[in-house]
This record gives sequence, structure tokens and C-alpha cells, in this order.
Amino acid sequence: MDAIAKMPTYEAYKDSGVEWLGEVPDDWELKPMKYLVDIRNGLDHKHVLSDNGYPVYGSGGQFAFSTGYLFDGEAILLGRKGTIDRPLHVNEKFWTVDTMFYAVPKPFVNGRFFYYCCTSIPFTYYSTSTALPSMTQADLNGHLVAWPSYEVQCAVANFLDQKTAQIDEAIAIKEQQIALLKERKQIIIQKAVTQGLDPDVPMKDSGVEWIGEIPAHWETTRVKNLFRLVMEPSEKNNNHELLSVYTDIGVKPRRELEERGNKASTTDGYWFVKKGDIVVNKLLAWMGAIGFSEYDGVTSPAYDILRPQLPVNGYFYHHLFRSEFCSAELKRHSRGIMDMRLRLYFDRFGDVVVPYPPKEEQDRIIEQMEFKMTEIASGLEHLKLQIASLKEYKTALINSAVTGKIRITPEMVA
Repeated sequence: MDAIAKMPTYEAYKDSGVEWLGEVPDDWELKPMKYLVDIRNGLDHKHVLSDNGYPVYGSGGQFAFSTGYLFDGEAILLGRKGTIDRPLHVNEKFWTVDTMFYAVPKPFVNGRFFYYCCTSIPFTYYSTSTALPSMTQADLNGHLVAWPSYEVQCAVANFLDQKTAQIDEAIAIKEQQIALLKERKQIIIQKAVTQGLDPDVPMKDSGVEWIGEIPAHWETTRVKNLFRLVMEPSEKNNNHELLSVYTDIGVKPRRELEERGNKASTTDGYWFVKKGDIVVNKLLAWMGAIGFSEYDGVTSPAYDILRPQLPVNGYFYHHLFRSEFCSAELKRHSRGIMDMRLRLYFDRFGDVVVPYPPKEEQDRIIEQMEFKMTEIASGLEHLKLQIASLKEYKTALINSAVTGKIRITPEMVA
């Protein structure tokens, strides 16, 4: 945030008396929102059709469904709960919905400036009776805002429009770089687990459409020939390590990620997992919730535990089963009436045909592939940190500008 610290400030400040505002420029006022905007409830009229070409808005985005109350003009949309911290500035004819408030600026209010003020509302200061962040209409009406002259409002809004657009563009570029790295990762995995390391090795048709050609000395076999399904229930009152399988990181101890899920009250009767097993979340296997366990422990009976019965490198099949091209095959073998209800049972998973290179070659493939995966993981982490820093800078810049911590003039906009 050094760049913000170097920006010009006002000559004199005063204590606002408001904890989240701190000091504000001496010539700025403190105003409740109700004196700046008319905060209205979104309405839902079922008799009004939404297919007349006008958009239907809710806080945080645009939706192509629902019906609502037609409003023509500038407004700042705020969700009643959950999306209250993601306001949306609209300046067109639109249908409102009954899950939102919309604030109509008064004549002396720059709508874009007010929008940026709304992105800085400290929701933690407003108590709610729900788990989702929310504010009442009374809270919004009474919320205090540091308020400058109309000329300053316009200067700040124009400055932030320009700067946030630049930041968003930089974030989008880095997100595209992340997508390319993930694509490269998938290509590396697919080539490694179907073609091996030697580009000059003779190839043959695997006879399996989703696999394609494989090295001539490789075999193919069914999953049930490589792994057997084990169901070993744990004893009562045990204290074994509780394991879970996640789509993004594979098999991990639940204690390391307790914030991601509810802690089990008991693990009596849970399946034993040994280091080297493959753990399968039947419901989400086709989305990548399958992986090699580096731990001994127990896991939910809703999961399948696969134990090798032929010489294999578990990491080889960890990468194979979690790859996008294999996930499509696992989805085809899953059962259910809709995507989110699909389950991959072992009687179908066991029939999936997979490559089976010699064990020594599996080891070499994993050794080289893990080196490349580490490089990619490092690159992804670096880009994610950069994105987090840009988002933090954007938030700090908006906060500083709309509370007068930095002085914005029209000349600062190119």
C-alpha cells in the first residue's frame, strides 16, 4: 500500500467520531444515507413479464429470470443479505426483485461516488440474526457517510472509475495466466499418464477411445484388476485421524481444514484408510473428488476405499483419476438423474479401462511429473498472491478516496 501512502492528502482533518471513518477532511460533512439517497425495497409483481428486453437485476449481478418492479433511472443495488457487500451501479430501465434494496441518488449526489461508498460499508458493525451478512433498511438509512462537495464527488468517482478499471484489467490478465497454467498442467498430466516420457517410443492403439494411443509395451486393464474395494469399519470410541477428499487438494486430514466442513461427532464405524489407498467420494468423483492417501486414518462410509492388488505407484493413478479427460469418463459411468446427484459406484468404476505401464516406469513418470507440478503450483501460488494484493489495493484505494484519506483532484484523471 506504499503507493496510497505517497498520494496527496488534505491540509486539515477532524475526528469524525465514527470508529470506521476515523479522521475526515475538515470541510467534509457526515451525513446519514437517508439524506443522500432514497432507499427503496425491490418489489416482485408476478403479473409483470420480464421478456420485454429490460434487464432484471439483483445485487452483485444480472439475472435472466424472475419478474419485478420496473424502475427507470440511476440506482445503486444492495442485496438484502448475502450479497449486501457487493453493490451494483445501474443507470438504465430495469426490473427490480424483492431480494434487494435499491438506492436512488438525490440531485446533489454523484451516483458513482455513492456506489463506491457502499463498497466500503463496514458490515461487521451491524449485528444481524442470520449467518449471512445483511442490513436492514433502517441500518442503511442511518449509516453515516463522509460527504464532500459535488465537485469532489465527481473527481473521486472519475478517478476510481479509471483506477479500478486498470486494476480489474490487471486481475483479469493474471486470471487468464492462471487458466493457461492449469491448462498446461492438464496437458502434462494427460501426456504423461497415456504416452509416458519417451516421445520416440513405438505407439499402439489402446482400443479405448478416451485414452487413445499408448506406448506399445504398455498394457491396459480394468480398475477392478488394479484395486479392490475394502470396507473395514473402525472400532467404537476411536481417535483415528479423520480424512476427507476434496476436489481441489485431494485427501487431507479434516483437522487441517475444519473451517471447510463440519467436524464429525463420532467416527465409530468409519472406513479404515491405509497410506497408499485411493479414496473416492462417490458423489463428486467425476468432479475430481478422488485421490491418493498419504495418511493412515478413517473416513466417511459415504466414500469408497480402493486398495492396490497389483504393483502400482498410487500417485500415477491419483493424477490419472483426477485429470479432466478421465473425469469425463468417470462421469459417463456415474449414475443419477442430474449432474449434482451423480454417483460413481465401484461396480461401474471397476469396469473403467485404464493404462497400466510397468511399475518402474510409473515411478519415473511420477518423479519427473511431480517436478513439473511443483513448478506449476509455485507459479499458480505466485499469481494468486498477486491477485490478492491487487484486490487488497483496490479495496484500500476506494476506502481511502471515499473517506478523504487521500486527496483526489480532477487533474489526477488522465
